[in-house]
Amino acid sequence: MPPDGQAATRPNGPASPAADEVARLADKYFLKTKETVGRFGDKQVTYAVFMRRPVICTPKLAVEWLEAIARARGAAFDIRVPHAEGAWVGAGEPLMMLSGPLYHLVDLETIYLQKLGPACVAAYNAYQMCVDLPNVAFLAMDARHCAGSEMAEMMAYAASVGSAAARRDVGAKGFIANATDATAHYFGNERGQGTMPHALIGYAGSTLRAAEMYHEAFPAEPMTVLVDYFGREVTDALEVCRRFPDLVSSGRLAFRLDTHGGRYVEGLDLNSSYALLDRNVPKAIKGYRTETELRHLVGTGVSAAAIWHLRERLDAEGCPAARIVASSGFTPAKCKAMAIAEAPVDVIGTGSYLPEVWTETYATSDIVSYDGTPSVKVGREFLLRYLDR
Repeated sequence: MPPDGQAATRPNGPASPAADEVARLADKYFLKTKETVGRFGDKQVTYAVFMRRPVICTPKLAVEWLEAIARARGAAFDIRVPHAEGAWVGAGEPLMMLSGPLYHLVDLETIYLQKLGPACVAAYNAYQMCVDLPNVAFLAMDARHCAGSEMAEMMAYAASVGSAAARRDVGAKGFIANATDATAHYFGNERGQGTMPHALIGYAGSTLRAAEMYHEAFPAEPMTVLVDYFGREVTDALEVCRRFPDLVSSGRLAFRLDTHGGRYVEGLDLNSSYALLDRNVPKAIKGYRTETELRHLVGTGVSAAAIWHLRERLDAEGCPAARIVASSGFTPAKCKAMAIAEAPVDVIGTGSYLPEVWTETYATSDIVSYDGTPSVKVGREFLLRYLDR
């Protein structure tokens, strides 16, 4: 795990995309502007780069790419990031002030905005999840939901930044690991983490047999057993506990609830879900604010009631050291509902810190100065006050 309050850094590598790929990936009107400037003469400009919603400052990938392109082009860019990585940035506040020759900057906007906006929103979501559940560890399981390896790196970096900010602000455990080796370094690890998917359960023919196979293959590792494949979340968890008492007593056995939203966890329905929360956290039902929160509390799938249900049954079996991992749709809103219910979950596996509303991730870049003369399009005059900061 990275030091408290710090996000892990990315090992230095080649810029992606490389300088010779920019023309193929840039918006055409930027390329035509570049050609026009080349014909009529260059100017030194300053861009203000901002977003229309509050975010967490997550600039590293964009800045590193701009620096690499400047080196490749033999150009000088002045890149000023007014806020520290992990800082809260308000709507309309520049995330970056970027100065240099217009000829070398104008065609880069498409790509550096792609690297900045989504990361800042994802970091904000990761931060909020960690703050709402400070005693829960998170696993970043987003890779298979990403549109390629570049996005996967962006989301892992964002999770590490949001997590570091939450550790700094409230002492949260935050994101401790992720699912792939490629981006494990953002979480201070050499390797990704994970145990078994549904495919292994189906292959083995039973949850218990899958656990036995896994333990034989990886005897030195802690084990997290997926228990929803056969719809016997409680029955199968207790069966595995009885088979591996040493793993239970040493805290090296966990059960992952990943029940889909089409049914209740074994042994639950709506009425018993209400009863569970009333028995354990009566304030939860009184504290919900929306129908969505209520669904996360007592609905189908991996609800707060489902987690309480498994916890009660494990404790009754004499397995208080067995841990619970929850996954399936853990958005920031669902995490907030889990906090309301004080859900006894040890780890949450999520890819849902990814931005839910993609239009919120759009960053904007406006030139605010040409050869030292302030100038910006009408309606964006508020950016001019950042020129001298």
